[in-house]
Amino acid sequence: MILFDYARRNIRLHWFRSFLAVIGIVIGVVAISSMGVLGNSLVLSVSESLTTVGDTIVVYPQSGGGPMGGGGTTALRITPRQVDEITRSVGTNIVIPVHTGADRVIVGSENRAASLYGMDPADIPEILDLEDGIFLRSTTGAMAGKRLAEEFDLNVGSTVRIGEDGERVRIVGILKERGIGFDINPDYALVVSDRWFESTYGEEGYNLVVVKVQNLEEIDSVTTAIEDALNRRTDVVTVLDTRMVLQTILDAFNSISTFTTAIGGISLIVAGVSILNVMMMSVTERTREIGIIRSIGAKRREVMRIFLYEALVLGLIGSGIGGVLSFGGAYLAVSVMLQSTTYLFVPSSLVYILYGMLFGIGTSLLSGLYPAWRAANLNPIEALRHD
Repeated sequence: MILFDYARRNIRLHWFRSFLAVIGIVIGVVAISSMGVLGNSLVLSVSESLTTVGDTIVVYPQSGGGPMGGGGTTALRITPRQVDEITRSVGTNIVIPVHTGADRVIVGSENRAASLYGMDPADIPEILDLEDGIFLRSTTGAMAGKRLAEEFDLNVGSTVRIGEDGERVRIVGILKERGIGFDINPDYALVVSDRWFESTYGEEGYNLVVVKVQNLEEIDSVTTAIEDALNRRTDVVTVLDTRMVLQTILDAFNSISTFTTAIGGISLIVAGVSILNVMMMSVTERTREIGIIRSIGAKRREVMRIFLYEALVLGLIGSGIGGVLSFGGAYLAVSVMLQSTTYLFVPSSLVYILYGMLFGIGTSLLSGLYPAWRAANLNPIEALRHD
């Protein structure tokens, strides 16, 4: 305890130099914590925006432009016979064939392009959730995505006109917001029946087929079964396991999060160098004092502890202040980058503030290790002669 009090006295005597070292630690802790919280919030935001599709397999034609749909421009389509083959190969799992396209949607004086999805009305509840109204039950009518309904101010019962001929359809339901998916993206779209889509656009075949796997442990075997059934001689379809794609994307954003945190860590390393410099100056200035302490019986390890305590106090003060200010820094960073603070106070984000504080304390101790060792190993007689 006496050694710790002695270390605190030395910090007070050289308060300005100590203050500058603390400022460096504060900046470092705020930087690493804020970058860590921002990176984690980014990962959580992307994870939520990408709809939970880990149980989904998407099948689309080999030359067909991907699972997002191409608006009726795909050269090849999945035929009803191929849909039957997919259904037989996946067993009891749900198979949902989908038409995709785009057309002009007219509501009053507003006229703009929107995506269209055509599905069997019985399949819609299997893949989409309802916010208002009812699910589509017949070949007439349509369901509006949440964002499209907001843009056009659509409600249940509203009438919209689709295409150049302005064919009228009545909105029977509003879908819940779904976010970005690897199969369909209905938030800015109208969902109509497959029969209405086929009769209006003369489409034969489907742009994609969505398979909802009930047991996630079977997703690999189901993917293989579809490929074996349709790609026996040549590749006619592409089978996309969305679980793997989602994991790849999240891994990429986790790497970005780690990188941003490392950038913040650089400033803390700079602060460590500042503490090293302060401690080395302190050893040089107090060489005679160290000699006196050693001459009255202080051991090397006790001298070393004095300087380590000084480094620890600087680290504790700087990390404590930095931890408090990190909340403000993280709030500002997340607000500017993501326009939302939803993910700021979740445990996986707040833990980065604790990491930053611990890293700050650890950096301070490491920076004080060599100066403490040097002070402890000074020759007492030579130290007493030092001016």
